[in-house]
Amino acid sequence: MHDVARLARVSVSTVSYVLTGTRPISEATRTRVLAAMAELDYQPNAMARGLATRRSRIVGLLMPMDERGLGATETAFVTGAAAAASAAGYHLVLSPVGVADLDVLRRLATQGMFDGVVLMEVQVEDGRVAALQEAGLPVVLIGRTGDTAGLSYVDIDFEQTVHEAVDHLVGLGHRRIVYVNHSAEAIAAGYGPAVRTRTAFCAAMARHGLEPVMIASEDSAAGGRAALSAAVAQVPDLTAVLAMNESAIFGILGELANRRRAVPEDVSVVSMVTSPQVAELAHPALTAMTSPGAALGRIAMEALLRQLEGAAMEHHQQLLPCVLEIRGSTGPAARTVGDGELTGSGPPDR
Repeated sequence: MHDVARLARVSVSTVSYVLTGTRPISEATRTRVLAAMAELDYQPNAMARGLATRRSRIVGLLMPMDERGLGATETAFVTGAAAAASAAGYHLVLSPVGVADLDVLRRLATQGMFDGVVLMEVQVEDGRVAALQEAGLPVVLIGRTGDTAGLSYVDIDFEQTVHEAVDHLVGLGHRRIVYVNHSAEAIAAGYGPAVRTRTAFCAAMARHGLEPVMIASEDSAAGGRAALSAAVAQVPDLTAVLAMNESAIFGILGELANRRRAVPEDVSVVSMVTSPQVAELAHPALTAMTSPGAALGRIAMEALLRQLEGAAMEHHQQLLPCVLEIRGSTGPAARTVGDGELTGSGPPDR
């Protein structure tokens, strides 16, 4: 820094201010300092700068993960947040902190590594939020707790999303619609998307005078196959499946094929909170309520960065709906015969 100051003909403190941004510096002086740094090939040490400024310029994305890792839909949240952080000169670190990892979270929050965090996979009652607040670490949620007072969050508008999905199916003549949700354990634990979509599905079906039937499913292809079997046992004449379980959706499609129920001729399928990449993998391609994951990640990170930069503003609270993209997995409702069980239009058993 002394060498840079000597070459740029400024004080060492001026070089420090250019690096940290803690005081305004004229553009001409800033240009001279940066030119001197380039000529001397001076690379500031990020950790040393953090010690001096008490800012690491590292932000965390706290997202529980299991052995399945990140799918395309989850990755969109990460890439949106990472792009926003990078554009502002911050580094993003992904940390797999779950709801039960409160001790780990408290240690992480007090180590000074993160300037602030974005928290994902939020439950209606989520102890991580209180732990972060108690540690004084700035936080923005992707998702919502039951009480959002004093919190900044962005989330999917699940009510509008579910209503639009149900309206699409009802508009095609479907009356026997089954909703495949996340697991019973996720619902019982208060996982926000699972709880909110369950409520929204019941309301949307009631608005059309239809009986709501929900099946919980494990987040796997095997779970999807089991859920579809349970759905058929409960509603033999079902003509449509609405699912918000991307890990289970291919199991649902596989079990429909196994039962010789063609999509969409016999059963229409809509996948909610899904990326276009996943929707296009299926055959036929899935009609989907497309997730605004990248936008949610970006907006959440921008809200966090405004907190870190000391911008005076109210807490950021915003809902974004998914967008209906119609592909090949939905069509007019199939007719029923005899005892009301759906006819199968697929190929005969071999």
